[in-house]
Amino acid sequence: MPTITKPGFALAILPLLTMIIMAFFSTTQWKIGMLVPIITGIAVAAIIGRCLGHTWRDMEASLAHGVTQALPAVFILVLIGMIIGTWISGGIIPTLIYYGLSIIDPHFFLPLACVVTAFVSLVLGSSFTSIATIGLAFMAIGGGIGMPLPIVAGAVISGAFFGDKLSPLSDTTNVAPAIVGEGLFDHIRHMLWDTVPALLISTLLYWIIGLTVMSDSSVDPSGRDALLSGLKEQFVISPLLLIVVLLAILLIALRIPAIPALFGIAIMGGLVAFFVQGRAPAAILRAMTSGYVSETGEKSVDALLSNGGINSMLDTVCLVIIATALGGILEHTGIFAALIDPLVRRIRRPGSLIASTILATFLVGFSSGAQFLAIILPARGFLDAYKRMGLSPLNLSRAVEAAGTVGINLVPWGVPAIFAASIFGLQPTQFIPWILFAFIVPLLNVVYGYAGIGVKPHGSQVKEARDTARRTGRSPSL
Repeated sequence: MPTITKPGFALAILPLLTMIIMAFFSTTQWKIGMLVPIITGIAVAAIIGRCLGHTWRDMEASLAHGVTQALPAVFILVLIGMIIGTWISGGIIPTLIYYGLSIIDPHFFLPLACVVTAFVSLVLGSSFTSIATIGLAFMAIGGGIGMPLPIVAGAVISGAFFGDKLSPLSDTTNVAPAIVGEGLFDHIRHMLWDTVPALLISTLLYWIIGLTVMSDSSVDPSGRDALLSGLKEQFVISPLLLIVVLLAILLIALRIPAIPALFGIAIMGGLVAFFVQGRAPAAILRAMTSGYVSETGEKSVDALLSNGGINSMLDTVCLVIIATALGGILEHTGIFAALIDPLVRRIRRPGSLIASTILATFLVGFSSGAQFLAIILPARGFLDAYKRMGLSPLNLSRAVEAAGTVGINLVPWGVPAIFAASIFGLQPTQFIPWILFAFIVPLLNVVYGYAGIGVKPHGSQVKEARDTARRTGRSPSL
């Protein structure tokens, strides 16, 4: 049996540096996406692993193990593609756009887009589904009233990831506490410290931005009437179609597993397209497979509504699979552990530990672009450090969610940014500066860590403090 050695820091950083450099040139110069950079990172990690004594068979197994973690997300992405196609073909998203254009005050549009998407995402437990349905509708409404689309996208994504972070139905919200051995609802309660204030601050800022933009004389909301008329010509618009939205929310609220629930939502869209819009079965199946083609005559709206289908999700699916394979080999070869162990050993203060967790999570996020990877690897790597410092693992699960669930939206080649770009027809660099929630949540965690606000001690320390309080008659200082 070959002797397996552990990598040093200088060797371990090579795969990540390779990917970051490749990703920079890939997105700014070559315009080829993130697939090649991640595959290059896997190749570098495999070469290092072989030099360390790992067999190719073992490393191949680690790649496969990483991919298995992505399979539920892959099925969900495929079903989201079907939902977008059938919901547009069935007139559900066009109906949301029509009534939204009719009743929304432009000056309150951005905070409303953020808050409504946050509510829908909280109920559905899926940022991707919220972005692809209600978010797509808000994008079209924003275009109709003359609001810059990158700002609208930022508000929608901010709201969507509020729900993704707090909903008990969210996969990331379940994964983070499971990794650190804490309860789901304890984790959610602890995240209220950063998530709710961040949403309130974001909403206030979006309101100020909206007032500034809509007071600009260069903004022309005259396209609203033309858009309304184009929607009426192409679709049957009825408030009854909103029942489908309520049924979709009900399916998720009843805690039906995500995959069958999403499949049912896609089928409902197809039935509405057949019975209400009069689409032929072949046209509905085409919308499911390759998406719906809009012909309203409004270029910006046609670009948004010509969307959906399984085919539209294939690039994102491929990215998820390759990124999670990368995570498998980084963990198996000890490369990630070699990167964070020197950092963890030097930490002496809770604030520094939380800041280092955020930094390490961003490091994984910028290297791989994968949300699950950015949560799982730091959560495993920092768990012992939190326990040694007497801090509850809930602080760790909150920190990795802050940067891994929400902050990863700031990575232009990350899966969430690429998904949103494919739905909205924008470049990630256009809307990332406007995802205010993704900036505020990690920042609040760092501030809380150094200020000692909302930092929960380990359970044994809590018990000791309470016992001391009972003996001395003083309130426990926690």
